[in-house]
Amino acid sequence: MKFGVPLGLVHPGAWRDLAVRADGLGYESVWLAEHLVFATDLSTATYPGTDRPGIKPATPLFDAPAYLCALAAVTEHVRLGTAVHLFGLRHPFVAARAFATLDQISGGRAIVGVGAGWYEGEWIAAGVDFATRGKRLDEAIAVARRLWTEPAVAHDGEHFAFPEVAFEPKPVQARLPVLAGGESKAALRRAATLCDGWISMPQTLDGARPQIERLHALRAEAGRADEPFEITVHAYELSGPDEIAAWEALGVDRLIVRPWTRSREAVDRLADFAAEYGVTPP
Repeated sequence: MKFGVPLGLVHPGAWRDLAVRADGLGYESVWLAEHLVFATDLSTATYPGTDRPGIKPATPLFDAPAYLCALAAVTEHVRLGTAVHLFGLRHPFVAARAFATLDQISGGRAIVGVGAGWYEGEWIAAGVDFATRGKRLDEAIAVARRLWTEPAVAHDGEHFAFPEVAFEPKPVQARLPVLAGGESKAALRRAATLCDGWISMPQTLDGARPQIERLHALRAEAGRADEPFEITVHAYELSGPDEIAAWEALGVDRLIVRPWTRSREAVDRLADFAAEYGVTPP
């Protein structure tokens, strides 16, 4: 089992120290979420499944791939991922360039976690139709894959169009991994048919099982059952090391864990978790 660390669940002032500590202890990855902008009007900010706003407009926001580039400079081994990036909210040139740059600077440690998004306000603010977000994301993924691998690319699609362009440098990784986040039917189908893996919402074993079973079925339907595919689950409330075997039996490759309750405890608790769960230095 690979273990990842969710940097966004601590104060930004601790991100560097947490990433460096995770790198030294042998954690496989660190992860940042992102939003582009928050509107002060909360009428479109109700978080799915609740009756409350899912944002606070004054929350500090950072460009996730740019911040991960800074963390790449102070780490050596840990992989650097987004969980998740609103890839379809940008033009594919912008999104593909950001992650190609991260992969270059990190020496091939980037993971492109993407999502369609739930918060309509930032799409309205950016002047982009929220209703098209899923199709825009699917098209942007396809365009980015071409930009990352082909010497010259032209595109004429439903949401993006451009004449032939060159795109250099390419990522270090021959196939920059794209993982789709989300648990809707559309998100699971996107992961199974278009992407190299899936990222869950915070889940328990019983909560994650139906989504993972659906993923396996969708991949089989798409003829992709034998292709490489990574399943990542945010699992914040593990009961102990004995639980890991059950996650592995479900086909989970990576758990993003939070072995702390307060930001100031995060760095020290990483070491405690590593010792308990057998995380070893590189």
